[in-house]
Amino acid sequence: MQQRIDAFVKLGTFLSQFSQSGIEKKEQIDFNDLFFDGFKHQLKLAEENNSWFTKDNILFSLESWSKALTKENILKWTSNIAPQNSSKKVAIVMAGNIPLVGFHDFLSVLISGHAVLVKQSSSDNFLLPFLAKYIEYVEPSFKGRIEFTEGKLTNFDAVIATGSNNTARYFEHYFKGKPNIIRKNRNSVAVLTGNETDTELANLGNDIFQYFGLGCRSVSKLFVPVDYNFDAFFNGIYQKRDIINNAKYANNYDYNKAVYLMSLYDLLENGFLMLKEDESYSSPIATVFYEYYSDINNLTEKLHKDADKIQCVVSSGVLDSEIPFGETQNPELWDYADGINTLDFLAKI
Repeated sequence: MQQRIDAFVKLGTFLSQFSQSGIEKKEQIDFNDLFFDGFKHQLKLAEENNSWFTKDNILFSLESWSKALTKENILKWTSNIAPQNSSKKVAIVMAGNIPLVGFHDFLSVLISGHAVLVKQSSSDNFLLPFLAKYIEYVEPSFKGRIEFTEGKLTNFDAVIATGSNNTARYFEHYFKGKPNIIRKNRNSVAVLTGNETDTELANLGNDIFQYFGLGCRSVSKLFVPVDYNFDAFFNGIYQKRDIINNAKYANNYDYNKAVYLMSLYDLLENGFLMLKEDESYSSPIATVFYEYYSDINNLTEKLHKDADKIQCVVSSGVLDSEIPFGETQNPELWDYADGINTLDFLAKI
């Protein structure tokens, strides 16, 4: 276990060279001469392969993982892991909506002492194999325990699969004979009271626009009190206006706006984000849904009832399990997707 922890701490140190403030080669990082330039090239390939993976978004992801992979964090996260009597092979079917979206599952399997069989999305298949090679160099005991495949998954003992609600039904049927975690669509919401500070609303812009809103931790819906004045919200997020300069985002904005207008929907918009009153949680790109509430207790009950659709709830002093404004994209290692403790699952297979 200690060797595995040390390997991922070293990976975190390697990733610290890649941040939103810049890419800078540092001294005294293991195998840096062998891997630094190669990883820079992988970033370029990832950006070219998927136009949602801008350089800024890729570097945000790498910087986040660098901050997470400290010895203190990993020791705290793994403190209750029981020693494994035997190693199993765990298959992971990864999504491709944001850079390195499946890394937490990959980390969880290896840190638990199991071997991993990875099936990546074609939207995000450049970064992880390269980082896997790095940790094999750092910790040779990982060699032979990390496998990537583009074909049918075979010869595995358990599976963690992430996909849409439609593909989840397929996963549930296909993997029903194996211990599994099947992840479906989830979205994040914000509960506003009208008393938010300018800073909180500005931070909410990060929760909405990071990764163009494509992550399950991205806020896609607002709950607002009856007669809420949206001016403060629009003022708060105005700093994110440059997002419309991304051609793919702008195309989605124009297309969805045209669809809404032809359907005679009432919209609130500011030139780079549309607000539409809607009971659904999953909103299209460049759109955030909103819904009015009149009683916070009734809203709390609704959110509890719909917990299987919700990843995060952003608010300030409203709910016990709330996340502060601006923090949805900065989860800790122990903030599990869907609330399922992956380490516990892996300890029992």
